[in-house]
Amino acid sequence: MTSLAEPTTIDRLRAEHEGRVVGPDDQGYDDARAVFPGDIDIRPAAIVRPRDAADVARIVSLARDAGAPLAVRGGGHSLKGHGLVEDGIVVDLREMRGIEIDAEARTAWAEAGLTAGEYTNAAGEQGLATGFGDAATVGVGGITLGGGIGFLSRLHGLTVDSLLAAEIVTADGEIRQVDAERDPDLFWAIRGGGGNFGVVTRFKLRLHEVPEVTGGMLMLPVTADILDRFLAEAQAAPEALTTIVNVMPAPPMPFVPEEVQGELVLMALVCHVGPAEEGERVLAAFRALATPIADMVGPITYPEIYGPEPDDYHPSAVISNVFADEIDAARVLERLETADAPMRVAQIRVLGGAIDRVPADETAYPHRGAPIMASVVAFYETADEKPARQAWVDELGAEMGRGDGSGYVNFLGDCGEDRVRAAYPGAWDRLREIKRRYDPDNLFRSNHNIPPAAA
Repeated sequence: MTSLAEPTTIDRLRAEHEGRVVGPDDQGYDDARAVFPGDIDIRPAAIVRPRDAADVARIVSLARDAGAPLAVRGGGHSLKGHGLVEDGIVVDLREMRGIEIDAEARTAWAEAGLTAGEYTNAAGEQGLATGFGDAATVGVGGITLGGGIGFLSRLHGLTVDSLLAAEIVTADGEIRQVDAERDPDLFWAIRGGGGNFGVVTRFKLRLHEVPEVTGGMLMLPVTADILDRFLAEAQAAPEALTTIVNVMPAPPMPFVPEEVQGELVLMALVCHVGPAEEGERVLAAFRALATPIADMVGPITYPEIYGPEPDDYHPSAVISNVFADEIDAARVLERLETADAPMRVAQIRVLGGAIDRVPADETAYPHRGAPIMASVVAFYETADEKPARQAWVDELGAEMGRGDGSGYVNFLGDCGEDRVRAAYPGAWDRLREIKRRYDPDNLFRSNHNIPPAAA
């Protein structure tokens, strides 16, 4: 494989993208290669910031012809640091942040460098929204390509269920416009198959009316009974309500009584779409489970559902993600109580609703019938702590899951092909065939990789 240390390769990049190439010797290089996870230290040979699809096509063609490693960076939230590649070329999409909203048609064309928060703020000015995840700084591209589970999923489906068309640069350097009629197999694959098939530069997304929202954070004391009843209420609630349950030690925040800090609590993020009085009625059942430690739930605009995210927050953590049929609340609490990580979290999301109404083979996201998604996270300070923390999250994740190894590709950390394959039950072989047609040499492999099928 060609090394990008060769001056001719760097010189060509700089000539074609004047002022938008950052290398190891350039000022701002460390800032340019910084990503959200705090434990990623990858040094690309060149970080290139394209302005449009034609720029992207030139970078892709150069990397392909040079045999150089290639990565695509959007929001930088990949748990494995897939937006960077050692001694390779990074296509950094952060300058591609345009958005065109057609409020009458309820659609938006969004460039892939936008964050979920930027898109949501722009659409929110019209009382409209597309569902992404639960963090404002996540890139629109990464979350969409992996499926998109978030605050509107039970009501309006996954992000990929709102994807109407896309502009994508494939490994041959071609700029393609894809939808259900044009390149339908490729359009199917990018709705859940991640960044394996090219660089998506623009997305056409459906917008939904979200005029009134009741949402925020509700913190309750936690016992096995309270957790069981909370999840039962969440499953029985109208589809307009989404809950994200975090069972974790209470953080040392001003609104948390000092005697509670460090004790396990149930910290839920809730989002109800509809009139405020209806939201209050639905949420009354959750507030009645126990006297809240903190209750920050109330009428908000949809963009406000994303809480503040400090620019300097770069945690080091390990994760295990699974789909589950039910949760053994007592066992989860027991494992959390006895864990040695000062900060550890079991996150439980009740799914269903509009997610389930899409046939499993309509997109490359195959987990339509899963009632629950669970993630186990443990934070660490030093590299020496990481192996034991990873073993702990893997063990608890396996206990909570279905036993088939399946997980949500956007929440997978450092894992091998077997785990990636398990994330695509029923879709893996078709994805590999499409990969062979559009990227036979696996140029796009800095991701949870789907290798091309043999010719």
